[in-house]
Amino acid sequence: MKPVDTRAPRPRPTRSTLLRRMPVTVVDTGDFTKSMGLWQLVALSLGGLVGAGVFSLAGVVAHDIAGPAVLVSFAIAIVASGAAGLCYAEFAGMVPRAGSAYTYAYVSLGEIIGFLIGWDLLLEYTAIVSVVAIAVSGYLNYITHYFGFDLPAWALGAPGTGSGHRVDLFAVLLCLLLAFLLSRGTRESARVQTGLVALKMAIVAIVVLAGAFRIKTGNYDPFFPFGLGGAVSGAALAFFAVYGYDAMSAAAEESTDGKRLLPKAIMISLGIASVVYLLVCLVIVGMVNYTDIAVSAPFSSAFDSIGLGVLGLVIAVGAVVGVTTSAFANMLAVTRVGFAMSRDGLLPGYFGAPNPRRRVPTRVIWPVGIVSALIAGFLPIREAAELTNVGILMAFIVVALGVMRLRRTRPEAERPFRTPWVPVVPLIGIAFSVWLIGHLTWVTWVRFAVWLVLGLVLYFTFGHRHSKLNAGAA
Repeated sequence: MKPVDTRAPRPRPTRSTLLRRMPVTVVDTGDFTKSMGLWQLVALSLGGLVGAGVFSLAGVVAHDIAGPAVLVSFAIAIVASGAAGLCYAEFAGMVPRAGSAYTYAYVSLGEIIGFLIGWDLLLEYTAIVSVVAIAVSGYLNYITHYFGFDLPAWALGAPGTGSGHRVDLFAVLLCLLLAFLLSRGTRESARVQTGLVALKMAIVAIVVLAGAFRIKTGNYDPFFPFGLGGAVSGAALAFFAVYGYDAMSAAAEESTDGKRLLPKAIMISLGIASVVYLLVCLVIVGMVNYTDIAVSAPFSSAFDSIGLGVLGLVIAVGAVVGVTTSAFANMLAVTRVGFAMSRDGLLPGYFGAPNPRRRVPTRVIWPVGIVSALIAGFLPIREAAELTNVGILMAFIVVALGVMRLRRTRPEAERPFRTPWVPVVPLIGIAFSVWLIGHLTWVTWVRFAVWLVLGLVLYFTFGHRHSKLNAGAA
């Protein structure tokens, strides 16, 4: 007699299963320790928002693209980022669950869209950590050289970046150190992040105050040396300095009161970062003529040119601290996205089990730390940077679309924070993101397409069949 196959039939992809949506009201699984209050969340967000943009990007935009109109560039970028931030704030209050844009897309637009956004963010965030680690390594080399200690040539950079370079040792060690810190637990790592952010903001304040007394109004003339078009083009580069709040929203389940605190943290951190960036731009182009700004170290060279070179070391320390907090925020984000996807069944369940004692996803943290260390150690910063950008912009578009969709399909859902002027505000965020996507290189698009194809293969061979929503559908 032929044995009866008692296995459950394998679910076949259909339009309804591909677009099935996670409920807006989800039960708290209790996987994480809830130890992050309002100011810990603000610090985490500022860690991503105020980083390399302060210590280098403002000078780059001023020197190469906009001149003194760098103020206009950052103002435009802040408005565009603020539009996306308001959409994130609405979702963060509605669905205070780990995963950020992945979870928001899953709730509003369907499973396959959520999976693709999450899959893309895994690469984007990991690459951002690597890029930031490489940038920190450069400052660390400057500091150690200042004190008379130099690493051997083989440890100074990735292959192809200099004579005898074999690995960027500082970048590798930083990635592994961040992974270790995250694996220690949310409370401990949040304390370190908050302390570093406080130190960074103090150094930024010193830089702004010291520079404000050295401003020469003549340096603001002409204000638009590259025309209004230069200021608008500068906004495209400036935008990537002012979107760090999305990393904070990935840690929603570690907040003591996500529904109430997450929207507040996004708005407060955006407000603080906006003021900081505008003051930094005002000072850097006021201290020296934009043509004399050194792109590699804008503030250090500016203070050196006016006889305050001693502040160069302070600025280097501030850059290390500031950029490190950015790497921390992005590594935390990618580990929470990976954990959420695994917990939902779209990635192997092995990664969805938090450490029983520390209540953090160590099974995701260490693979991310190792991969980011390999990228940072053996790829030049330009090649590592080309892995970023697309996913963040796609996430902004999806989150804005999701806000508009849920306003129509779930108008009765509880919204502790409501994005104002819907659909105008979401459409502003979408329009700016689409415009920026149009300026990306073809190499970026090829790598993005290859990564998406790999993700689709994984989804249709594993994720769709193991999705937790299959049990709900049954």
